[in-house]
Amino acid sequence: MRTPTGAPTAGRAATRAEYCVIACAEAWRGDGEILASPMGTIPSVGARLAKLTFSPELLLTDGEALLIGDVPAVGAASGVTEGWLPYRRHLTMVMGGKRHVMMGASQIDRFGNQNISCVGDWRRPRRQLLGVRGAPGNTVNNPVSYWVPRHSARVFVAKVDMISGVGYDSAAAAGPAATRFHELRRVVSDLGVFDFATPDHSMRLVSLHPGVTLDQVRGATGFALSVPDEVPCTREPTGEELRLIREVVDPRGLREREVRA
Repeated sequence: MRTPTGAPTAGRAATRAEYCVIACAEAWRGDGEILASPMGTIPSVGARLAKLTFSPELLLTDGEALLIGDVPAVGAASGVTEGWLPYRRHLTMVMGGKRHVMMGASQIDRFGNQNISCVGDWRRPRRQLLGVRGAPGNTVNNPVSYWVPRHSARVFVAKVDMISGVGYDSAAAAGPAATRFHELRRVVSDLGVFDFATPDHSMRLVSLHPGVTLDQVRGATGFALSVPDEVPCTREPTGEELRLIREVVDPRGLREREVRA
């Protein structure tokens, strides 16, 4: 087992937040002409970076009802409108599998079940959250990834208190209607990258961000992870990717407010 140490890129070294941006961007690699729906600052930076580099066919929205033809900085207005995408058309894209959403998770378990609804027994929860919202439809109709800015055993739990996003075991129990288009692509946290590419579709460690140890990840995870014999580093951003992140997509440095090493 080797623990990645990471080496700085040319110029100012990449920050933990920038490694997270790269990991989120990679989730959309090879997706083609589909709608990228990032939720959160770092996923938004990642989706824009992917479109500017290795996934130019990705579709982006203004966050409301328009498809945009440019790649504005996070928080800036678009100057190019390509199409109209009101809520009902957005739902049509979801049902047709033409979207890859990166959602958040208040809890996520070993098989990818996600909870954004409540903490505790749903009949008398200790804490009320967003509610199930569109998570079930997202997870059974199009690719889904997750972004967790604070990796802890309170988020990575043995079993979620309520299923919002459908995990692999729940989809299998529901049958072909749930499994036909079900795909959980990646989980990215401030500690590393994870997927479900194991025989039983349980969560697997894919890479550690520089400066993070395997013991640190295990201690912050409430279940046993599948861990390969050799754990690589999350790939480093290129010099051009760092320029795009810092000067074009997120010149205000909003990413650094979401993740701090």
